[in-house]
Amino acid sequence: MAVKKYYQLAKHSLFPICRSLTGDGVRKTLKIIKKEFPKLKICKIRSGTKAFDWNVPPEWNVKDAYILDKNNKKIVDFRNNNLHLVGYSTPINKFFSKKELFNHIHSLPKQPKAIPYITSYYKKYWGFCLSHNKKLKFYKNYKNSDKFKVVIKSNLNPKGHLNYGELILNGKSKQEILISTYICHPSMANNELSGPIVSLCLINHFKKIKNLEKTIRFIFIPETIGSIAYLNKN
Repeated sequence: MAVKKYYQLAKHSLFPICRSLTGDGVRKTLKIIKKEFPKLKICKIRSGTKAFDWNVPPEWNVKDAYILDKNNKKIVDFRNNNLHLVGYSTPINKFFSKKELFNHIHSLPKQPKAIPYITSYYKKYWGFCLSHNKKLKFYKNYKNSDKFKVVIKSNLNPKGHLNYGELILNGKSKQEILISTYICHPSMANNELSGPIVSLCLINHFKKIKNLEKTIRFIFIPETIGSIAYLNKN
């Protein structure tokens, strides 16, 4: 029953959320998990915090992003699929030529039906992602002289935070088992939600066991910098 419950939670509540290393999507995800397990502690680390030889990046949030053609028609819309926007894209509101625009549109020629997931966490950049089939179709439908308007309503807050969740099931021994899973990717099932859902099932299983031999620590954390910052803090 628990597996089915958490599958539905992933499908209907977690999958649609636009997540990244930081931001509202991560916090919303952690709050959903906390509703299932109130003992989850939601922690935060300030942007700019030094973690070994890394620094926690600015907090990134996005309200909207799209591309308009010469007829004011949206040819790419972040609201249709949050994978359409390169993660951590900088804000922009500007006209571009066809050549300039398509230098910022990414696709996977070997997987022509798939929308790639691309990020630019540590380098200022903006971009969009399309299936290769759709990219080729757009390219054929427009002239080289056509102009396009790119709008990205995003924000990079240097005073923001990186958030993660931690839940501890205490055992008799001081020895611990650490189970870590990422919560930073947007609408992808295998490369994101599979880990958190397995963790939820494990928490549900082990919390019912009395007198655990070892303490089990679960963390729900953004990839790379989240793990580095967590280790630096602990």
